[in-house]
Amino acid sequence: MTRVAAIDCGTNSIRLLVADVDLQTGDLVDLDRRMTIVRLGQGVDRTGRLAPEALERTFAACRDYAAIIKEHGAERLRFVATSASRDAENRDEFVRGVMDILGVEPEVVTGDQEAEFSFTGATKELVGREDLHRPYLVVDIGGGSTEFVVGEEHVRAARSVDVGCVRMTERHLVRDGVVSDPPAEEQIAAMRADIEAALDLAEETVPLREARTLVGLAGSVTTVSAIAQDLPEYDSARIHHSRISHDRVREITDWLLRSTHAERAAVPSMHPGRVDVIAAGALVLLAIMERIGAEEVVVSEHDILDGIAFKVAEAAR
Repeated sequence: MTRVAAIDCGTNSIRLLVADVDLQTGDLVDLDRRMTIVRLGQGVDRTGRLAPEALERTFAACRDYAAIIKEHGAERLRFVATSASRDAENRDEFVRGVMDILGVEPEVVTGDQEAEFSFTGATKELVGREDLHRPYLVVDIGGGSTEFVVGEEHVRAARSVDVGCVRMTERHLVRDGVVSDPPAEEQIAAMRADIEAALDLAEETVPLREARTLVGLAGSVTTVSAIAQDLPEYDSARIHHSRISHDRVREITDWLLRSTHAERAAVPSMHPGRVDVIAAGALVLLAIMERIGAEEVVVSEHDILDGIAFKVAEAAR
């Protein structure tokens, strides 16, 4: 076993995994896995810059994570930064802050690299299961972007497009500085059109409709699963490898788009940081399922973080 740490810093959240990895068996044993909502991408779509308060929230989380990594004695750390920091004019400020706190330079990866990590993390334990047919389509719905990857045991095609729960919310559901509660029909229609255009882009390079198993990753998908199961609290074990039918995803999405902030916040499995952006994330998932004709989505709690951890362990050999 090799003890490693992986950090995934996205548009909406920053996540840490400390794990023991056995490369011979493909086993990964969690020691600590956690998420903090930092909204690093706050306003990036509008201003092109990382906001000072968003940077400070992110650096505070990094300080907490540094202590956890030290406590577990991880041998290697890899910090991957995704959509928001890739787009921002002042990304150098972000890089310097992370290096000062954690001692490693954040890798501002491309969308295609994100997709590779996500595919590895999501499918490594699915290979060989007779009830799940290949090729897989792994869909990682993030805050600022969504990654699409088609493959069998390895990636065949991948594409990242700029639709995510935060970006779609800020672009279409905010009026006068606040999220519409609930949004108007024309706002929903504009958001749906944006998502469909992004799916057109994805299909230029990724054969989405060839997939026989749809695997959904990240907070929007896992939250929809928690709602579908009516969980009394967020339960990772019950969410991981759960299956949600297309009809159930449509019902939940329709409700989220009609609901008020208070109604969404009252859902016991809902993370407070997702209340305002979950409707957009669910709509992205629904649009994908309708585009490819998927009858269900297999939900995975293992994603880009696990993929990063496997790569760290390989580098440590």
